[in-house]
Amino acid sequence: MGLSTHVLDTMHGTPAAGMRVALYATDSASPSAKATLVKQFVLNSDGRNPDGMLYDHDALKAGTYRLVFDVAGYFKSQGVALPEPAFLNQVGLDFGVANAAQHYHVPLLVSPWSYSTYRGS
Repeated sequence: MGLSTHVLDTMHGTPAAGMRVALYATDSASPSAKATLVKQFVLNSDGRNPDGMLYDHDALKAGTYRLVFDVAGYFKSQGVALPEPAFLNQVGLDFGVANAAQHYHVPLLVSPWSYSTYRGS
């Protein structure tokens, strides 16, 4: 089924169009969780990867991953006056894929001061 993400800006009530995101594969067996960059992208007008799935069904493997969202950069680009340093700069979400045959959707709901995530459908 694959891996996807979606980001909603809860301050403005809109998708987080223009936010920069990076996806890493991580080594959960390593205490330092070595991360290998898989791809970087900028969210489209719907707050999603413009190329669709981050991993399609055939490419997604069981293992651990990290999504890193450039929250401060996004809100600054929206004209939001943030303190220096910003309360949230980059938000990293570490998560595991236990069954690569299932769809893993990792949404982020975010403001300059808070965020929430869950495993979506």
